[in-house]
Amino acid sequence: MDHKEGAYKVRDLSLADEGRKKIEWAESRMPVLMRLREEYAQTKPFKGYKLSGCLHVTKETAVLVETLAACGAEVAWSGCNPLSTNDEVAAALAAGGTEIYAWYGQNTDEFYWSIERTIDTPPHLTLDDGADLIFTVHHKHPEMADHIIGGSEETTTGVHRLRAMADDGKLLYPVFAVNDAETKWDFDNVYGTGQSTLDGILRATSVLVAGKNFVVAGYGHCGRGVAMRAAGMGANVIVTEVKPTAALKATLDGHRVMTMDEAAAIGDIFVTATGMKDVIRGRHFLKMKEGAIVSNTGHYDVELNLKELAELAVDARTVRQDNREYTLENGKTIYVLADGRLVNLAAAEGHPSEVMDMSFANQFMAHLSLVQKDEAGDAYENTVIDLPVELDQEIAQIKLETMGIDIDSLTEEQEYYATDYSAGT
Repeated sequence: MDHKEGAYKVRDLSLADEGRKKIEWAESRMPVLMRLREEYAQTKPFKGYKLSGCLHVTKETAVLVETLAACGAEVAWSGCNPLSTNDEVAAALAAGGTEIYAWYGQNTDEFYWSIERTIDTPPHLTLDDGADLIFTVHHKHPEMADHIIGGSEETTTGVHRLRAMADDGKLLYPVFAVNDAETKWDFDNVYGTGQSTLDGILRATSVLVAGKNFVVAGYGHCGRGVAMRAAGMGANVIVTEVKPTAALKATLDGHRVMTMDEAAAIGDIFVTATGMKDVIRGRHFLKMKEGAIVSNTGHYDVELNLKELAELAVDARTVRQDNREYTLENGKTIYVLADGRLVNLAAAEGHPSEVMDMSFANQFMAHLSLVQKDEAGDAYENTVIDLPVELDQEIAQIKLETMGIDIDSLTEEQEYYATDYSAGT
C-alpha cells in the first residue's frame, strides 16, 4: 500500500487518471449539481470557510467536493465507512489538490485517524454521512464547536442520533437534516439504495435472483427500494419489521411479512436495512438453508451479529471478492457479503449518479444557507434543521428541466381556491 504523507493519504496516487475518468462520467450525469457549480463559481460564496467532510468517497462525492471547492471552500475530506472508498477516485481528488485521507479497507484506528486529520485545522462547516465527524467533534474536541457555524447529515441513522442529541440539549451547533429532504429520502434512499444494493449482491455472488426467497429486514425508504428492485427481478420478497404501519405497507405492496425467526428458515438471500443492531443473530444463522446469502445495506455493520456467527463456525474462507463462506457446526455453509458492511458501496459503486445529483444539491444548498446566515451576522439555533420545502421543489424542478420534462402549474384562481376555506360543495 502506497500511503502518501502530507496533505493527503490515499492508497496509490498512480490511480488518479482512472479516477478522473470516473468523476467526469459522474459529472455528465449530475446536471443539477453542475448547474450550481456554474452559478456559484463566479461569486465564490464559500471563500474564507473551511469545510470538513466525512462521506463515502465515490465518483459522485468527488463532484460535490470539487463543486464546493470551485465555489471557494477550503475542503478536507475523509471516508465515512472503512469499505466504501473508491481508491481511484480518492487518488484523483488528491492529485487535483483536495486534502483527503481515505482508502478502501481501513481498520478502525485508520478510520478515526483520517477523521482527525480533516479537523487538525478547525473547520467552519462539517458535512457528514453517519455523523462520525460530528460525534468526534462533540466527544473529543467540544471546544472546536465554538468555531463551527453548522453542519449537515446525509443519512437516516445519523439524523436519528443527532435529533436525540438535540433533544437532550447536547448538540453544540446546528445541523441540517439533508436526509429528510424529499428530494433525498424519496429518491436516493428508495431508487438509489434499491438499485445499488442489488448491484452489490450480484457483483459479489453472480447468483440468479429470480425465483429466490429474498428477505428484506426493514421496510423504511431503503428497505422499500430494495424490495421493489428484488421483486422486479423475479424474487419472492419477504419483509421483516418491528413497526406495525411499515409491516402493513409491505403487506399491501404484495410482500409476505413475518418474523426473522420464521424468515431465516426459508430465505435464500437476506438484506438488512434497519439501522438497528443484531437484526440477524446466531440463532437465525443456525436456521438458514444451505448456501444462504446474507448482506447488509445499512450504514453500520452492526445489523449482522458476525461475532455470534464466527462462534458458530468451524471454518471460514473468502471464496470470491466481498464474499466470505462460513461453515457452521451443523455442516451448512452461509455466505456473508462485504463483511457485513453496506453492500451497495463495499461490493459495488454506491447509488447511481442521477439520484445523488439531488442529494448533493441539497448538501450544497444547506451549507450555502449556513454561510449566508453567518455573513448576515446571524446563526441558527443548536438543533437539527429541516431544509425548506420550497428548496425541495426547486431542486426537483431543475432536475425535471434537465430531463426535458414539463409539468403543469396552478392558475391564480386555483392557488386562491387551495386556501379558500369558505368554498364548499
